[in-house]
Formats: sequence, C-alpha cells, structure tokens
Amino acid sequence: MALYVDTSALLKRYVEEPDSATAEAYLLGDPDWYTGRHTYVETRRNLHRALDAADFQRVRRIFEDDWRRISIVELDEVTCQLAADIAEMTGVRSLDALHLGAASRLGPQTVQVLTFDVRQAQAARHLGFEVLGV
Repeated sequence: MALYVDTSALLKRYVEEPDSATAEAYLLGDPDWYTGRHTYVETRRNLHRALDAADFQRVRRIFEDDWRRISIVELDEVTCQLAADIAEMTGVRSLDALHLGAASRLGPQTVQVLTFDVRQAQAARHLGFEVLGV
C-alpha cells in the first residue's frame, strides 16, 4: 500500500521536530509517495519560515529532489469538489480538505495517510483511511 503524505509529515523529513524519526521511518519504509499539488506550496512556505537562509537553500534542494519522485494528485475540479464535500462533512480546514480530497481520489484501499495533524487524522479515519503518524 502506498502513502499519501501531507505537509505535516513531509516537513518532518527536513526540519527536526517531535516525531521526525517516526515520519522518516514511515517515509523510508514505503517507496510510493503521493500528495496533492498544494503540498509544494505549503512545504516551501514552511521551510522558508523554519530555516535560516543557508539551511533553507540546502534543504530546498533536498525537497526538490524528493518532489520529483512523489506522485502528484492534481487539484482539478473533481479533487476540489471532493475537498469541498469533505470540508462540509468533517469541518476540517481548507488545506486539510484539499489533502483529504486528493487522498480520496486514490481511495482508502490504495493509500494510507501519513499525517501529524490530529484534526486531519480524525477526518481521514472517518473517511475510511488507515492513518499513520497520529
């Protein structure tokens, strides 16, 4: 089974945080990573905020290498409609709904969701996903 990786999990690969070792173990344990297109923006923004200029440039190169191997779920009309439905049903925030809409395009039988966002994890479980991380 592949991993749908959200921003909270991916960031732990580049910035030392609580649960970074756990995230890294899950990531290294599965070669098939999926994520929504918006994860690129979220990750770059958060890396820029968390790191000084020298570390940002180094880590950004690592992230860009990883990004080329990740399978991307586009935020097309179908994905956005799913996200809107999920937001209405679960009350999650917009970016979390986009993650769950993207994961839903793949289906709970296809991917496990790797997240360290408690609210998103609860909503993912409600949608039938196996959740790793929290």
